[in-house]
Amino acid sequence: MKIPVRRIGNSLGIILPKATLDGWGVSEGDYLELTDRSVRVPRQSGFSQAELDELKRAIALAVVRDFSPQQIRAQIHANLHRWKQQGMWVSAYDEWQELAARAEDGALFAAMLGRDDEAVRLRQSMPFVGLLSPTQVAQLYEEAAG
Repeated sequence: MKIPVRRIGNSLGIILPKATLDGWGVSEGDYLELTDRSVRVPRQSGFSQAELDELKRAIALAVVRDFSPQQIRAQIHANLHRWKQQGMWVSAYDEWQELAARAEDGALFAAMLGRDDEAVRLRQSMPFVGLLSPTQVAQLYEEAAG
């Protein structure tokens, strides 16, 4: 459906059909989200577990794509060291520490990118955060929400 852009006062705007708004569950007084490329209905209930894991997997994939295994391991070691000093330790960090200490890239990548229960569980506590810029992470969140 094509919707014309019209002058509304000193601005430009669009008028959405009531049937479309009803289908989206939007009524007068509600808000839509405007991104740099779209207008969308805001999420009411957040991400499902599956959607959240796919987001975390997308973050891990971007890290694997943009950084070497050595850079990833260095970030994991630095974060785990800092978190241990701060008393912020969970059992999954022991497993990440072991994976980062190994020279085998396959095991590390399997934990970061796998779809099995073990990888999903480990991605709940990702110690390679900080490698991607806040802008990159925000873009991945926006894509997941869209």
